[in-house]
Amino acid sequence: MNTHKQAKQPREVNNSGFSGNSSAEGKRLLNKDGSANLSKTGIPFYQRISTYHTLLKMSRVKFLVVVFLFYTTVNLFFAGIYMLIGSDKLSGSSGGHGFIDNFLQAFFFSSQTLTTVGYGHVAPVGVVANCIASIESFLGIMTFALVTGMFYARFSRPKAYIRFSDNFIVAPFQEGRAIMFRLATYKNNDLTEVSAEVTAAIHYVENGKRTTRFYPLKLEISRINSLAISWTCVHYMNEESPFWQMREEDMRARSIELLVTIKAFDDHFSNTVQQRTSYTNDELVYGARFVPMYERSDSGGHTEVMLDRIGEFTRHSFVDEPDRQAKDTAD
Repeated sequence: MNTHKQAKQPREVNNSGFSGNSSAEGKRLLNKDGSANLSKTGIPFYQRISTYHTLLKMSRVKFLVVVFLFYTTVNLFFAGIYMLIGSDKLSGSSGGHGFIDNFLQAFFFSSQTLTTVGYGHVAPVGVVANCIASIESFLGIMTFALVTGMFYARFSRPKAYIRFSDNFIVAPFQEGRAIMFRLATYKNNDLTEVSAEVTAAIHYVENGKRTTRFYPLKLEISRINSLAISWTCVHYMNEESPFWQMREEDMRARSIELLVTIKAFDDHFSNTVQQRTSYTNDELVYGARFVPMYERSDSGGHTEVMLDRIGEFTRHSFVDEPDRQAKDTAD
Protein backbone atom coordinates (compact mmCIF):
# COMPACT_ATOMS: atom_id res chain seq x y z
CA MET A 1 0.00 0.00 0.00
CA ASN A 2 1.10 3.62 -0.49
CA THR A 3 1.71 4.29 3.18
CA HIS A 4 3.90 7.29 2.35
CA LYS A 5 0.85 9.33 1.37
CA GLN A 6 -0.46 11.78 3.89
CA ALA A 7 -3.84 10.68 5.19
CA LYS A 8 -6.66 13.12 4.61
CA GLN A 9 -9.38 13.74 7.13
CA PRO A 10 -12.47 11.79 5.95
CA ARG A 11 -15.65 13.82 5.58
CA GLU A 12 -18.15 13.23 8.36
CA VAL A 13 -21.93 13.69 7.93
CA ASN A 14 -24.68 14.26 10.47
CA ASN A 15 -27.73 13.65 8.25
CA SER A 16 -27.88 9.85 8.48
CA GLY A 17 -31.12 9.98 10.47
CA PHE A 18 -29.51 8.16 13.40
CA SER A 19 -28.07 9.52 16.61
CA GLY A 20 -24.35 9.59 17.32
CA ASN A 21 -24.96 8.37 20.85
CA SER A 22 -23.78 4.75 20.66
CA SER A 23 -24.91 3.97 24.21
CA ALA A 24 -28.52 4.31 23.05
CA GLU A 25 -28.16 2.05 20.00
CA GLY A 26 -29.32 -1.53 19.61
CA LYS A 27 -27.29 -4.32 18.06
CA ARG A 28 -27.46 -2.65 14.64
CA LEU A 29 -28.97 0.48 13.10
CA LEU A 30 -30.63 -1.20 10.10
CA ASN A 31 -31.98 -4.72 9.87
CA LYS A 32 -30.98 -6.89 6.92
CA ASP A 33 -34.30 -6.14 5.20
CA GLY A 34 -33.53 -2.42 5.38
CA SER A 35 -36.00 -1.52 8.13
CA ALA A 36 -34.82 0.61 11.05
CA ASN A 37 -33.94 -1.44 14.12
CA LEU A 38 -35.98 0.54 16.63
CA SER A 39 -39.29 0.62 18.46
CA LYS A 40 -41.32 3.68 19.39
CA THR A 41 -42.98 4.23 22.77
CA GLY A 42 -44.61 7.04 24.70
CA ILE A 43 -47.97 7.09 22.89
CA PRO A 44 -50.78 4.50 22.69
CA PHE A 45 -50.24 1.51 20.41
CA TYR A 46 -53.07 2.42 18.01
CA GLN A 47 -51.42 5.81 17.37
CA ARG A 48 -48.06 4.21 16.58
CA ILE A 49 -49.36 1.66 14.06
CA SER A 50 -50.60 2.37 10.54
CA THR A 51 -52.95 -0.44 9.53
CA TYR A 52 -52.44 0.31 5.85
CA HIS A 53 -48.64 0.19 6.04
CA THR A 54 -48.75 -2.92 8.22
CA LEU A 55 -50.94 -4.82 5.74
CA LEU A 56 -48.92 -3.51 2.81
CA LYS A 57 -45.56 -4.71 4.17
CA MET A 58 -46.91 -7.99 5.53
CA SER A 59 -45.87 -11.22 3.84
CA ARG A 60 -48.37 -12.89 1.50
CA VAL A 61 -49.07 -15.79 3.83
CA LYS A 62 -49.64 -13.54 6.83
CA PHE A 63 -51.86 -11.24 4.79
CA LEU A 64 -54.07 -14.13 3.63
CA VAL A 65 -54.24 -15.49 7.19
CA VAL A 66 -55.29 -12.06 8.53
CA VAL A 67 -58.02 -11.75 5.88
CA PHE A 68 -59.28 -15.27 6.60
CA LEU A 69 -59.32 -14.71 10.36
CA PHE A 70 -61.17 -11.40 9.95
CA TYR A 71 -63.74 -13.05 7.66
CA THR A 72 -64.26 -15.94 10.08
CA THR A 73 -64.48 -13.68 13.15
CA VAL A 74 -67.12 -11.45 11.55
CA ASN A 75 -69.22 -14.47 10.59
CA LEU A 76 -68.92 -15.95 14.07
CA PHE A 77 -69.99 -12.62 15.57
CA PHE A 78 -73.12 -12.28 13.43
CA ALA A 79 -73.93 -15.97 13.80
CA GLY A 80 -73.97 -15.38 17.54
CA ILE A 81 -76.37 -12.44 17.09
CA TYR A 82 -78.71 -14.54 14.97
CA MET A 83 -78.69 -17.21 17.66
CA LEU A 84 -79.53 -14.60 20.31
CA ILE A 85 -82.60 -13.33 18.46
CA GLY A 86 -83.64 -16.93 17.84
CA SER A 87 -83.03 -19.41 15.07
CA ASP A 88 -86.74 -19.21 14.20
CA LYS A 89 -86.04 -15.72 12.80
CA LEU A 90 -84.27 -17.40 9.89
CA SER A 91 -86.85 -18.99 7.60
CA GLY A 92 -85.74 -22.06 5.73
CA SER A 93 -83.37 -23.22 8.45
CA SER A 94 -84.14 -26.62 9.88
CA GLY A 95 -84.44 -26.05 13.61
CA GLY A 96 -84.66 -28.57 16.38
CA HIS A 97 -81.41 -30.41 15.59
CA GLY A 98 -79.40 -29.06 18.49
CA PHE A 99 -77.36 -25.94 19.15
CA ILE A 100 -74.44 -26.86 16.91
CA ASP A 101 -76.63 -27.47 13.86
CA ASN A 102 -78.53 -24.22 14.39
CA PHE A 103 -75.28 -22.29 14.92
CA LEU A 104 -73.74 -23.70 11.75
CA GLN A 105 -76.81 -22.71 9.73
CA ALA A 106 -76.61 -19.21 11.23
CA PHE A 107 -72.89 -19.08 10.43
CA PHE A 108 -73.35 -20.08 6.79
CA PHE A 109 -76.27 -17.65 6.42
CA SER A 110 -73.96 -14.94 7.78
CA SER A 111 -71.25 -15.80 5.25
CA GLN A 112 -73.80 -15.65 2.43
CA THR A 113 -75.08 -12.29 3.65
CA LEU A 114 -71.57 -10.85 4.19
CA THR A 115 -70.48 -11.76 0.66
CA THR A 116 -73.93 -10.81 -0.77
CA VAL A 117 -74.17 -14.26 -2.36
CA GLY A 118 -77.68 -14.93 -1.07
CA TYR A 119 -78.57 -18.46 -2.20
CA GLY A 120 -82.15 -17.91 -1.06
CA HIS A 121 -82.41 -21.10 1.00
CA VAL A 122 -82.45 -19.16 4.30
CA ALA A 123 -83.95 -15.69 4.71
CA PRO A 124 -84.39 -13.35 7.69
CA VAL A 125 -87.86 -13.01 9.21
CA GLY A 126 -89.01 -9.87 11.00
CA VAL A 127 -87.72 -6.33 11.34
CA VAL A 128 -84.88 -7.15 13.78
CA ALA A 129 -83.44 -9.99 11.70
CA ASN A 130 -83.69 -7.97 8.48
CA CYS A 131 -81.97 -4.99 10.12
CA ILE A 132 -79.10 -7.18 11.29
CA ALA A 133 -78.78 -8.75 7.82
CA SER A 134 -78.81 -5.28 6.24
CA ILE A 135 -76.04 -4.06 8.55
CA GLU A 136 -73.99 -7.17 7.81
CA SER A 137 -74.39 -6.86 4.04
CA PHE A 138 -73.34 -3.19 4.23
CA LEU A 139 -70.31 -4.19 6.30
CA GLY A 140 -69.50 -6.88 3.75
CA ILE A 141 -69.58 -4.42 0.84
CA MET A 142 -67.27 -2.00 2.66
CA THR A 143 -64.90 -4.71 3.88
CA PHE A 144 -64.46 -6.42 0.53
CA ALA A 145 -63.91 -3.07 -1.15
CA LEU A 146 -61.06 -2.42 1.28
CA VAL A 147 -59.64 -5.93 0.90
CA THR A 148 -59.78 -5.64 -2.89
CA GLY A 149 -57.95 -2.33 -2.68
CA MET A 150 -55.29 -3.89 -0.47
CA PHE A 151 -54.83 -6.78 -2.89
CA TYR A 152 -54.36 -4.31 -5.75
CA ALA A 153 -52.00 -2.10 -3.73
CA ARG A 154 -49.86 -5.09 -2.76
CA PHE A 155 -49.83 -6.45 -6.31
CA SER A 156 -49.04 -3.14 -7.99
CA ARG A 157 -46.50 -1.83 -5.47
CA PRO A 158 -43.09 -1.40 -7.16
CA LYS A 159 -40.27 -3.37 -5.54
CA ALA A 160 -36.61 -3.58 -6.39
CA TYR A 161 -36.28 -7.37 -5.85
CA ILE A 162 -32.57 -7.07 -5.10
CA ARG A 163 -30.55 -9.80 -3.40
CA PHE A 164 -27.37 -8.84 -1.54
CA SER A 165 -24.37 -10.97 -0.64
CA ASP A 166 -24.55 -12.25 2.92
CA ASN A 167 -21.13 -10.81 3.72
CA PHE A 168 -19.02 -7.84 2.77
CA ILE A 169 -15.38 -8.55 2.15
CA VAL A 170 -12.03 -6.77 2.23
CA ALA A 171 -10.21 -7.77 -0.94
CA PRO A 172 -7.00 -6.78 -2.76
CA PHE A 173 -7.61 -3.82 -5.03
CA GLN A 174 -5.13 -1.84 -7.13
CA GLU A 175 -2.15 -1.13 -4.84
CA GLY A 176 -4.04 -1.74 -1.63
CA ARG A 177 -7.36 -3.19 -0.56
CA ALA A 178 -11.04 -2.35 -0.79
CA ILE A 179 -14.37 -3.07 0.84
CA MET A 180 -16.73 -4.94 -1.47
CA PHE A 181 -20.24 -6.36 -1.46
CA ARG A 182 -22.30 -7.76 -4.31
CA LEU A 183 -25.93 -7.43 -5.40
CA ALA A 184 -28.20 -8.66 -8.20
CA THR A 185 -31.87 -8.74 -9.14
CA TYR A 186 -33.57 -12.10 -8.62
CA LYS A 187 -36.79 -11.44 -10.55
CA ASN A 188 -37.35 -10.93 -14.28
CA ASN A 189 -37.60 -7.16 -13.82
CA ASP A 190 -35.37 -4.65 -15.60
CA LEU A 191 -33.61 -2.04 -13.46
CA THR A 192 -31.86 0.90 -15.10
CA GLU A 193 -30.09 4.02 -13.81
CA VAL A 194 -29.04 2.12 -10.69
CA SER A 195 -27.21 4.13 -8.02
CA ALA A 196 -25.67 3.09 -4.71
CA GLU A 197 -25.05 5.09 -1.55
CA VAL A 198 -23.04 3.63 1.32
CA THR A 199 -22.59 5.25 4.71
CA ALA A 200 -20.20 3.85 7.30
CA ALA A 201 -21.21 4.05 10.95
CA ILE A 202 -18.00 3.77 12.97
CA HIS A 203 -18.01 3.57 16.74
CA TYR A 204 -15.40 5.38 18.81
CA VAL A 205 -14.70 5.71 22.52
CA GLU A 206 -14.05 9.30 23.49
CA ASN A 207 -13.56 10.36 27.10
CA GLY A 208 -14.98 7.02 28.21
CA LYS A 209 -18.17 7.49 26.16
CA ARG A 210 -19.11 5.50 23.03
CA THR A 211 -20.07 7.66 20.09
CA THR A 212 -20.90 6.94 16.46
CA ARG A 213 -19.61 8.89 13.50
CA PHE A 214 -21.06 8.60 10.02
CA TYR A 215 -18.95 8.79 6.87
CA PRO A 216 -20.17 8.60 3.24
CA LEU A 217 -18.04 6.04 1.42
CA LYS A 218 -16.82 6.92 -2.04
CA LEU A 219 -17.45 4.08 -4.48
CA GLU A 220 -15.30 3.36 -7.51
CA ILE A 221 -18.55 3.21 -9.50
CA SER A 222 -21.60 4.71 -7.79
CA ARG A 223 -23.99 4.47 -10.74
CA ILE A 224 -24.53 1.94 -13.53
CA ASN A 225 -26.83 2.10 -16.53
CA SER A 226 -28.38 -1.35 -16.06
CA LEU A 227 -28.35 -4.07 -13.41
CA ALA A 228 -28.48 -6.91 -15.91
CA ILE A 229 -26.16 -9.45 -14.27
CA SER A 230 -24.66 -8.39 -10.95
CA TRP A 231 -22.86 -5.42 -9.41
CA THR A 232 -19.93 -5.50 -7.03
CA CYS A 233 -19.78 -2.21 -5.13
CA VAL A 234 -16.18 -1.27 -4.34
CA HIS A 235 -14.87 1.25 -1.81
CA TYR A 236 -11.12 1.77 -2.12
CA MET A 237 -9.53 2.07 1.34
CA ASN A 238 -7.17 4.89 0.34
CA GLU A 239 -6.05 7.97 2.23
CA GLU A 240 -9.49 9.58 1.77
CA SER A 241 -11.28 6.62 3.35
CA PRO A 242 -12.19 6.43 7.05
CA PHE A 243 -10.73 2.90 6.89
CA TRP A 244 -7.31 4.09 5.70
CA GLN A 245 -4.54 1.74 6.93
CA MET A 246 -7.00 -0.27 9.03
CA ARG A 247 -6.38 -3.96 9.45
CA GLU A 248 -8.87 -6.63 10.45
CA GLU A 249 -8.37 -6.16 14.18
CA ASP A 250 -8.81 -2.39 13.80
CA MET A 251 -12.06 -2.76 11.86
CA ARG A 252 -13.50 -5.24 14.32
CA ALA A 253 -12.47 -3.12 17.29
CA ARG A 254 -14.33 -0.13 15.82
CA SER A 255 -17.60 -2.11 15.58
CA ILE A 256 -18.54 -0.71 12.16
CA GLU A 257 -21.80 -0.92 10.21
CA LEU A 258 -22.30 -0.21 6.53
CA LEU A 259 -25.68 1.36 5.65
CA VAL A 260 -26.49 0.59 2.00
CA THR A 261 -29.17 2.26 -0.13
CA ILE A 262 -29.85 1.19 -3.72
CA LYS A 263 -32.08 3.27 -5.99
CA ALA A 264 -33.10 2.33 -9.53
CA PHE A 265 -35.71 2.90 -12.20
CA ASP A 266 -38.01 -0.03 -13.01
CA ASP A 267 -38.85 -0.05 -16.71
CA HIS A 268 -42.01 -2.13 -16.25
CA PHE A 269 -43.53 0.04 -13.50
CA SER A 270 -42.03 3.27 -14.91
CA ASN A 271 -41.24 4.18 -11.34
CA THR A 272 -38.29 4.56 -9.02
CA VAL A 273 -37.66 1.68 -6.61
CA GLN A 274 -35.42 1.53 -3.57
CA GLN A 275 -33.99 -1.15 -1.31
CA ARG A 276 -31.79 -0.90 1.77
CA THR A 277 -29.69 -3.26 3.84
CA SER A 278 -26.75 -3.12 6.23
CA TYR A 279 -23.61 -5.04 7.10
CA THR A 280 -22.04 -5.33 10.56
CA ASN A 281 -18.76 -6.71 11.87
CA ASP A 282 -20.36 -10.15 12.16
CA GLU A 283 -20.66 -10.18 8.36
CA LEU A 284 -17.11 -9.01 7.65
CA VAL A 285 -14.80 -11.40 5.78
CA TYR A 286 -11.29 -10.01 5.74
CA GLY A 287 -9.02 -11.23 2.96
CA ALA A 288 -11.25 -12.74 0.26
CA ARG A 289 -12.41 -12.47 -3.34
CA PHE A 290 -15.88 -13.01 -4.74
CA VAL A 291 -16.32 -16.03 -7.00
CA PRO A 292 -17.74 -15.28 -10.49
CA MET A 293 -21.49 -15.90 -10.49
CA TYR A 294 -22.20 -16.02 -14.23
CA GLU A 295 -20.95 -18.04 -17.18
CA ARG A 296 -21.90 -19.04 -20.71
CA SER A 297 -24.76 -21.53 -20.82
CA ASP A 298 -24.17 -25.10 -22.01
CA SER A 299 -25.94 -24.30 -25.27
CA GLY A 300 -23.88 -21.17 -25.71
CA GLY A 301 -26.96 -19.15 -26.52
CA HIS A 302 -27.17 -17.01 -23.39
CA THR A 303 -25.43 -16.01 -20.16
CA GLU A 304 -26.42 -17.97 -17.06
CA VAL A 305 -26.55 -15.99 -13.81
CA MET A 306 -26.24 -18.27 -10.77
CA LEU A 307 -27.91 -16.36 -7.95
CA ASP A 308 -26.97 -18.99 -5.38
CA ARG A 309 -23.34 -17.91 -5.84
CA ILE A 310 -23.90 -14.24 -5.07
CA GLY A 311 -22.21 -14.56 -1.69
CA GLU A 312 -19.54 -17.15 -2.53
CA PHE A 313 -15.93 -16.13 -2.03
CA THR A 314 -12.44 -17.58 -1.81
CA ARG A 315 -9.83 -16.68 0.75
CA HIS A 316 -6.98 -14.44 -0.34
CA SER A 317 -4.09 -13.40 1.88
CA PHE A 318 -2.45 -9.99 1.63
CA VAL A 319 1.26 -9.62 1.02
CA ASP A 320 1.84 -7.74 4.26
CA GLU A 321 -0.22 -10.13 6.39
CA PRO A 322 0.03 -13.86 7.28
CA ASP A 323 -1.51 -16.47 4.99
CA ARG A 324 -5.24 -16.82 5.71
CA GLN A 325 -6.09 -19.72 3.42
CA ALA A 326 -6.32 -22.18 6.29
CA LYS A 327 -8.91 -20.07 8.08
CA ASP A 328 -12.57 -21.07 7.88
CA THR A 329 -14.50 -19.42 5.04
CA ALA A 330 -17.16 -18.05 7.38
CA ASP A 331 -16.30 -15.61 10.16
